Amino acid sequence: MSEPKRYTITSALPYANGPLHLGHLAGAYLPGDIYARYCRLKGRDTLYVCGSDEHGVAILIRALKDGVTPRDIVDRYHPLIEESFRKLGMSFDYYGRTSSDVHKNTSQDFFRTIAGKHFFEEKTEEQLFDPEAGIFLADRFVMGTCPICGYEDAYGDQCEKCGSSLSPRDLKNPRSAISNAIPILKETTHWYFPLDKVQKDLEEWIASHPEWRTHVLGQINSWFNAGLRARSITRDLPWGVPVPGDTPQTEGKEVDGKVLYVWFDAPIGYISASKEWAIAKGDPDAWEPYWKDEESRLVHFIGKDNIVFHCLIFPGMLMTHGEFVLPYNVPANEFLNLEGNKFSTSRNYAVWLHDYLERFDPDPLRYTLTSNMPETRDADFSWSDFQARHNNELADILGNFVNRTFTFVHKYYEGKVPPAGPTDALDRELVDLIRATGERVGEAVDAFQFKESQKRFLELARFANKYFNDKEPWKSRKDNPEGCATTLHFCLQTIYALAIYMNPFLPFSSAKVWEMLNLKGKPEGAGWDGITGANLAVGHQLGEAEILFRKIEDEVIQVESENLAKIQAGMAAAKAEKENAEPPLPQISFEDFKKADLRTAVVIAAERIPKAKKLFLLKVDLGAEQRQIVSGLAGSYEPEDLVGKTVVVVANLKPAVIRGVESRGMLLAVEDNGRLIIVTADGDVAPGRPVA
Repeated sequence: MSEPKRYTITSALPYANGPLHLGHLAGAYLPGDIYARYCRLKGRDTLYVCGSDEHGVAILIRALKDGVTPRDIVDRYHPLIEESFRKLGMSFDYYGRTSSDVHKNTSQDFFRTIAGKHFFEEKTEEQLFDPEAGIFLADRFVMGTCPICGYEDAYGDQCEKCGSSLSPRDLKNPRSAISNAIPILKETTHWYFPLDKVQKDLEEWIASHPEWRTHVLGQINSWFNAGLRARSITRDLPWGVPVPGDTPQTEGKEVDGKVLYVWFDAPIGYISASKEWAIAKGDPDAWEPYWKDEESRLVHFIGKDNIVFHCLIFPGMLMTHGEFVLPYNVPANEFLNLEGNKFSTSRNYAVWLHDYLERFDPDPLRYTLTSNMPETRDADFSWSDFQARHNNELADILGNFVNRTFTFVHKYYEGKVPPAGPTDALDRELVDLIRATGERVGEAVDAFQFKESQKRFLELARFANKYFNDKEPWKSRKDNPEGCATTLHFCLQTIYALAIYMNPFLPFSSAKVWEMLNLKGKPEGAGWDGITGANLAVGHQLGEAEILFRKIEDEVIQVESENLAKIQAGMAAAKAEKENAEPPLPQISFEDFKKADLRTAVVIAAERIPKAKKLFLLKVDLGAEQRQIVSGLAGSYEPEDLVGKTVVVVANLKPAVIRGVESRGMLLAVEDNGRLIIVTADGDVAPGRPVA
């Protein structure tokens, strides 16, 4: 593919319902910033936008929890998030917010265009309604008992205990998360985006991008295999972008109190932020080429939980609208864990970005997260790894090389670049590496391999340190002054190259080195491709030297580790208390127990249920008949582990429909440390035998 005229880069819009933690950074933001900074250094026409996602149920839930309005919530967290990004060095060209008038108008116009093509489907159906609060209940506003594992505080979209994807109607004993009232069913009308109508076009488009990450394509193809379905893109909520009533598909309809589904309006936030950028620069139409010119390259940086929205729903919207380019790539990252456990905002188990920036510099965090970026698998952040990478790599390799070079030049060459004399093989090897590093780092960045690209940049500093040691300028200064000057000349040329090559990863350190080199402007303006190994003129006066990275002491890290350990202990204690506090089940008579028909059964087939993370569809032989049973064992077993096992089932349980599949019975299983272990018969027992 030929070089595009311009690059449009986005990072997922963070919810403005709380501060950012390190897991957010590793997923969508650091990779986006590295890529944008590199593109600018390459001289590419680049627009990098983001903004706060200020709509949706998450904002309402936080507002209800805090007893304030949704506007109060977003006005509290938007500036905190924006300031945290600024201190981290995020180089957004524009950071917007979806509560702006420009975003509202852009989203409504997008809806109008598609409605003008009569593409939406209108459906009237019964949904859960809170009779006390007087509002329809979106997924996260419904809580109840999980039909899979029995957890009593499952949400209407997912059980956070067993991980099963749910819908509000799946829950047993549903209740409103707003008022705790028992919801009722009430008719309401919504508009749906028929993804099934664009599935063929989406499949052809995805097929043209075999270079996408394997886990991204795998998730997309699983949706294709299950068959795309129409998705509601409106909601009955008091907060969000109002559904416009002046379209061919909504005119004359009841749209009061209806808003656009947050995942319809949120990705449009990239476009509205681009519009606001253009307005701010005094050229309101300047955004259009970045979104409408086929020679523009659109790249979305997201976490893996947003793949379906950025690879199917938003592209489907763009296709249907008809005026916008489609994403060139969506390099979604996997998840980052914290000291071996998942981040938990509700339990405060996190390293919050704004807290971190009050105690540490931004570049060591950028470096550590990039070194361990979850590009193809989940990764883990630990304070010990953070300290080791800062001390052993940034301080001992990069910082040490810069410091020893500057110290030597200031001491023996009046702080000026010495001339280079005749070169030997080692000198030429260093110069060749200086020139090659730019291409090697850039090649990895363009392939969205950020861990590898940072590793290649550090290899130059690592080799330069060895070069300094092997050349022994402290000796050659006396017995070979010309050779010593040559050594220091090439060390300084290396530092010039490093100042530019490190900029996408360590922008603050890059700026500090640039100042130490006493160069005009900023390293961002020097250009990526102009590094030759001879960029500093002989006699150029250097600035004052500074320590780039001071060692982080054990005592400092111990405090951070102990804080996390206390939170972990509290989480474990709360879990144990809750488990111990559960009341025992009421006693039953033997006659009641006899009502349960427990029988042996042989599992003859097992397969996963599409789009149901924890569910298997089992086919069992009960001797006199065969049945299908839906079971939540997918997190504990593989399908092939179950086939052939003799299990115990409740044979007279009323049939139930789970995720659209009828289940006729239930396997007995024991929960042990979060894993379900099936109850099996000991020995060779025929299927269908009653359990006595």
